[in-house]
Amino acid sequence: MSQTVYRFLEPVDVLFFRGNKLFGDPGSFGESMVLPWPSVAAGSLRSRMLVDANIDLNRFAQGQIEHAELGTPDRPGTFRVTAFHVARRSAAGEAEILVAPPADLMIHEENGKLSARILRPVPLDRGGGKLRSSYPLAVSPVLAEPVRSKPKRGYWLTQTGLQKYLKGLEPNEPEDFARSEDLWKFDVRVGVGLNRLTRSVQEGRLFSNRALAPHRDCGFLVGVRGVVDAKVPSSGTVRLGGDGRAAVIRKVEHLAFPEANYQDIARSGRCRLVLASVGIFERGWLPTGISEVNGEYRFKLHDVRGRLVAAAVPRAEVISGWDLAREQPKSAQRGAPTGSVYWLDELEATAESLKRLLDEGLWKDPCEDPLRRAEGFNRLWLAYWP
Repeated sequence: MSQTVYRFLEPVDVLFFRGNKLFGDPGSFGESMVLPWPSVAAGSLRSRMLVDANIDLNRFAQGQIEHAELGTPDRPGTFRVTAFHVARRSAAGEAEILVAPPADLMIHEENGKLSARILRPVPLDRGGGKLRSSYPLAVSPVLAEPVRSKPKRGYWLTQTGLQKYLKGLEPNEPEDFARSEDLWKFDVRVGVGLNRLTRSVQEGRLFSNRALAPHRDCGFLVGVRGVVDAKVPSSGTVRLGGDGRAAVIRKVEHLAFPEANYQDIARSGRCRLVLASVGIFERGWLPTGISEVNGEYRFKLHDVRGRLVAAAVPRAEVISGWDLAREQPKSAQRGAPTGSVYWLDELEATAESLKRLLDEGLWKDPCEDPLRRAEGFNRLWLAYWP
């Protein structure tokens, strides 16, 4: 397996990541996503790589030219996005990733101090009765509190906080969190509709967009495998987002990417699978590799086996995008959101097989959707289950 190549994308203008929310009626309001799908980074880097290689884009789109690492639009090559995160650069130029709290992590504030608590899977059948629901798994993730409270919104885990979380610890220090308002603000822009034939303004077609305006030294970190470092652009700009807004691209020399201790996970016999990007699975919210055996949900993928006993999955996202080669929308697919958490016990794995699972992602072998795999979907973290 090739090494991961990291690049930092720093926007020089506001950004529009529209997602699947339609707008366009008079007086309508469009909002930008904060963290777009990884396919946005994949498209930006691949387009720039084709231009740098002096490849005719029209012939490539028609499948007449094959790129050594990118392949063709129908048959992707070895290039694949393996990481895409909000990030910021320090004064020394080092990159730090920032992630939204996973679904099993609740951030609270008490006496002006932030702390996070991890949900614990427990059976809900104590006291002789059962809680009736459509939830099919053995135990349910619960946050037991002596006093009712609401989780705080608008905070992200820093790299330090994520490292603690992956090791099964609860982040509780100021350096474990970052406020959204310290990373970006929103900028409302007014637009007008145009007549497609005359390219002139259409009467009554006035709308507003809420654009994302990252602060200085804030942007996105993208990790790529399957291509040598020299072929991934490390300077200049790329087009980012639907309107092709410019972002400066910089090489990331050193990055201490957070990870758990895989030997400890293998010895403990259980772990948490945490989606690091949207998961597009054949069975909806159930990850690739899950099958139902005798009323239990068993996981088997890339020499890792276990029993799925609990899950925390927010409301599904709908993934699509724009296919530049075919000049048409991509098929809409329902996906499990980034940050979804799955608890596995009866784990049978080695440190090596756990690392392979991370390298390959939640895809079968051979892969059932090479196009979406190359775009960075179905990536995951492995976290210790305390």
